Amino acid sequence: MKKEWSREWVRSIQPRKQRKYRYNAPLHIRHKLVSAHLSLELRKKYGKRSIPLRKGDEVKIMRGEFKGLKGIIERVDLKKLKVYIDTLKTKKSDGSEVLRAIDPSNLMITSLNLDDKMRLKVLERKA
Repeated sequence: MKKEWSREWVRSIQPRKQRKYRYNAPLHIRHKLVSAHLSLELRKKYGKRSIPLRKGDEVKIMRGEFKGLKGIIERVDLKKLKVYIDTLKTKKSDGSEVLRAIDPSNLMITSLNLDDKMRLKVLERKA
């Protein structure tokens, strides 16, 4: 098995190869890996099923112990491929609160942050 990341990699059912692809992916690919589904209204409006997440998007948690909670994305971690939401906080042993990391596959975007002109172009582009 090759050591470096490959653009030609298509797919594999082996979990180790899937993990290797994600861990060794460059930033422009990692950005796409931090994507979430759009709500039905946004899906009809923009004609897209999913879009990469960014700071300021409003999301709803669809899976896990926080299912049903809504919040705004505070931070997107491309290294860990996780997202931090303002309403999700956990207490540390010293009493301080920290944001809890959540996987983007468990989220649904309910409102988009449209400050970025490039993001607007992506949304207007037809498939």
